[in-house]
Amino acid sequence: MTQAAKGKPFKRILLTGAAGGLGKVLRDRIKPWAEVVRLSDVADMGEAREGEEIVQCDLADKEAVLKLLEGVDAVLHFGGISTEKPFEPIMQANILGVANLYEALHKAGTRRVVFASSNHAIGYHHVNTVLDANSPTRPDSYYGLSKVFGEQMGRYYYDRFGIETVCIRIGSSFPEPANKRMMSTWFSYDDLVEMLRCSLFAPRVGHTIIYGVSDNDSVWWDNRLASHLGYKPKDSSSKFAHLFPDTSEFPDKDDVTTTYQGGKFLLDGPQY
Repeated sequence: MTQAAKGKPFKRILLTGAAGGLGKVLRDRIKPWAEVVRLSDVADMGEAREGEEIVQCDLADKEAVLKLLEGVDAVLHFGGISTEKPFEPIMQANILGVANLYEALHKAGTRRVVFASSNHAIGYHHVNTVLDANSPTRPDSYYGLSKVFGEQMGRYYYDRFGIETVCIRIGSSFPEPANKRMMSTWFSYDDLVEMLRCSLFAPRVGHTIIYGVSDNDSVWWDNRLASHLGYKPKDSSSKFAHLFPDTSEFPDKDDVTTTYQGGKFLLDGPQY
């Protein structure tokens, strides 16, 4: 970790995917951690604000990614495609893109990455199964497959070069749950920011997998194997219970979107 001037822990943090839904949420919230926040996306991010650098970059462009990582102390990688798509765009943005990113990290000497993985890396597990970091991956889509690839790239670059990665299998990070499934997977914005803070500032993380979820009453995921990060969620989906008063059986044995943890993603692909 580089000690920056003015007492901020990092000189420069890179946030990829800055124009995306979560990127917009994080843009201002991560500023206390670094003198400069470098924002990157293929989409328009508007004008740079105080303490920001704007760099448009296609993650599939190796040379552009190598330049993007110059002078970067830590990375919050939220870039790429975040929904199910045909294989070709997933391959370019999420598979080739993450390969380019890790090689650029290595060449730049960047030592800490937080990788926005997804619950869709384990989406074909039953909702009655409680998973931890050692549970086998069971992706539910090309998107989920790409997140498994990204997690394994992080594992390889840690074993080979010592680049530390925290892989956050993000549940459902929205202002509030949109359906009964999200009562189990909901991840508040405040808890997301706290998990990122823990992931960046823990002394050693190695290669850590943690489930991005708040302190919900319905538990699918066990984060004991990531306890060294010190993450303690403060929010819970229980405050939204009034939104889903239906007491019918969950899961519905005839509906794969409620039987398996990946929800509707199980119906979206494959699109080759």
